[in-house]
Amino acid sequence: MSAVPFYSESAAARRARVEAMALPGPNPQFGLAIIGAGMIGREHLRVATLLGRARVIGLYDTEPTSVQRSLADFATYAPTSLAPPRVYASLEEICADPAVDGIFVCTPNFTHHDLAVQLLPCGKPLFVEKPMATTLADAAHLLELAASNTGFLQLGMQYRFKAQYVEAFKAAREGALGNIKTISMSEYRPPFLDKVGQWNKFNRFSGGTLVEKCCHYFDLINLMAQSEPHRVYATGGQAVNFRDFEQDGERSDIDDHAFVIIDYANGVRASFTLNMFAQELYEEMIVTGEHGRLLATEHSTFKREEASRATIQVEVTGHPYYQPSVVTYPAVIERSGHHGATFFEHEAFIDRLEGKATDAATPLQGLWAIIVASAAQASIAGGEPVSIPDFLIANRLHRATKETA
Repeated sequence: MSAVPFYSESAAARRARVEAMALPGPNPQFGLAIIGAGMIGREHLRVATLLGRARVIGLYDTEPTSVQRSLADFATYAPTSLAPPRVYASLEEICADPAVDGIFVCTPNFTHHDLAVQLLPCGKPLFVEKPMATTLADAAHLLELAASNTGFLQLGMQYRFKAQYVEAFKAAREGALGNIKTISMSEYRPPFLDKVGQWNKFNRFSGGTLVEKCCHYFDLINLMAQSEPHRVYATGGQAVNFRDFEQDGERSDIDDHAFVIIDYANGVRASFTLNMFAQELYEEMIVTGEHGRLLATEHSTFKREEASRATIQVEVTGHPYYQPSVVTYPAVIERSGHHGATFFEHEAFIDRLEGKATDAATPLQGLWAIIVASAAQASIAGGEPVSIPDFLIANRLHRATKETA
């Protein structure tokens, strides 16, 4: 597994830097195309416009209503001097447009693999929203393609850019906790939101809840553990949400809660708790090492008028965050998408276009997050712990996970 990300900036330093920035930035240097004009596509359009280092040249979506809504939203926040994105008629048009320097795939999960297969040969840098695919075979295929194509592939694991996790990883990288022994994460939140065609209510379209939603958390846990997972045990199911929901005669089958335990090869032990029938959004990461405990939290809501609150506490004598401290990003950034994480995710993509190293998720890291999620779902289905070495062999992934991308 990759080591803890470098995180050369603390969340506090990022906050101060952003407060000193003129937003949007003048004279965008790059052109972007966004494929998928739904909720997350609109978020990326909004954030790219706010950051101002790139201009969204155009949009593509097979749903005209989604495109129209994106353009209407754009008109409410974009500077009058900025022309609205054009509407592409095909993927081929995007690939052939010399003004496009990077492409963002923001479509439903089950389309990510096929779109990336079509787009990677263009040679343009590609951003693919999480999860990179809904099956392990497709994820491994993208890993292979990314390694053999000229344009880089960045994955949409924006949670690693949330303020509380930036501070958590910085503290861990600097050795504040000593050797890490245990990691615990949890998410409490309301049910999945509505999507076009309600694809997120079905495992075969979403990849399953632990893949669709929780690959974010398994990515963070993997990074903090600094080791390969060895064994996964999970229990969970569908207790409350969408139990009577049907679409085109098919009944929803997504899990709405789970408990996951992960043993790592280096002895680190981790747990993850998911509950998707709470009223508000609450995330927590607790990391304990030889020297003490770290607690990172986020309390937020789907009510757009209410801001989120991110905190960090490092219970190690002498640490500047020994007492709980608020590290929420400035309001203009916090409200732009995923509590500011998407803003810094875009910064990472533009930095990569400029040839700089970043903390963004690689295809290999994205695959490992899906491996843990898929093993957890297999454990729920089978009622037994899953050996990751055996799981890799059974899914023909033992070689792919040793490659770099």
